[in-house]
Amino acid sequence: MLRTLVDLDVRALLPAVTARALVLHRVDNALVGGAAVRRLAQGLPDGRLVELPGADLPAFFGDTDALLDEVEEFLTGTRTGADADHAVLTLLVTDLVGSTSRAAEVGDRRWTELLDFHHHEVRAALARHGGTEVDTAGDGFLAVFALPSRALACAREARDRLAAGGLTIRAGLHAGEVIRSGTGVRGLGVHIAARVAASAGPGEIRASGTVADLVAGGGTTFAELGATELAGVPGRWRLVRVVEPPGGHA
Repeated sequence: MLRTLVDLDVRALLPAVTARALVLHRVDNALVGGAAVRRLAQGLPDGRLVELPGADLPAFFGDTDALLDEVEEFLTGTRTGADADHAVLTLLVTDLVGSTSRAAEVGDRRWTELLDFHHHEVRAALARHGGTEVDTAGDGFLAVFALPSRALACAREARDRLAAGGLTIRAGLHAGEVIRSGTGVRGLGVHIAARVAASAGPGEIRASGTVADLVAGGGTTFAELGATELAGVPGRWRLVRVVEPPGGHA
């Protein structure tokens, strides 16, 4: 059996693996080299490599808790082994609509000015409503809030102020448990918020049903969009759209 395993070469088959894959490797293992494991993970279309301390090859030896934490997070989006790192937060994801075509239309210098304006207005709205910037991809933001009502108010303000300057964004919100990792957050909730934002139209603010339930009675009106699948997220999720009052944002 060992001879067969040593002679087996599956590299040509890796591109055909369409499922998400988690590749775990203990960095000091002498039998399986780290370079080979990294090539394996890179060859998988949706592979994720996690390197852990230790030298044991079998998963049931050594620091099994650390290994199982990674498996649990991969499968469920959260891990229960470090509760101090967990928090329930509201996540806001924004995206600048038509950024590529707009950049080509106005040229590099003007586009740089517009991006600076975009960043300034979003960060100003975050500061006014108690949001914490987690990440920016240049034309979009990920931020977290302690309260969903503040996240909604921030999304509205940022959208309206940017619209006054000729920029259009879409926004998505979700409230759920996340894992704090340094200054960042991770977990299934982050992916849900990103997918909700991606589903929104230009100038639209969408949210998961969780957010709508949490702010019920607070004055925000939502239009039900039904339950839908979100790419890469298990199950079906209830989505809503923020309805603007008469005379509000078009």
